[in-house]
Amino acid sequence: DVQLQASGGGLVQAGGSLRLSCAASGFTLDDYAIGWFRQAPGKEREGVSCINSDGDTYYADSVKGRFTISSDNTKNTVYLQMNGLKPEDTAVYYCAADTSPFTYYSDSYYLGAKNYDYWGQGTLVTVSS
Repeated sequence: DVQLQASGGGLVQAGGSLRLSCAASGFTLDDYAIGWFRQAPGKEREGVSCINSDGDTYYADSVKGRFTISSDNTKNTVYLQMNGLKPEDTAVYYCAADTSPFTYYSDSYYLGAKNYDYWGQGTLVTVSS
């Protein structure tokens, strides 16, 4: 079974850093793209970042230059390093897997929640001002 386990959330002051982890099982990172999404109270889920099976990375404009996505294939884990956190980054963060056999070179595709098939549970990130 495909499973994703997100962790690493917490409370941090504005300007601080956190690293989220998404541990995958039931498949290898060479097979699927992994995306990070977030959902703040009262808002729609939005795409934050993605790393596809080729290692290409994609970022939402709101996090470019502050967040970095990476993968460790030996641990079958994807990370989201978040620096320069702002109160508006407060949300529940989810990781998800896109099982399409095709590679799309498109921000809009990889940051679109509808394109992902498997979702982990969320991890809460709270940034205080």
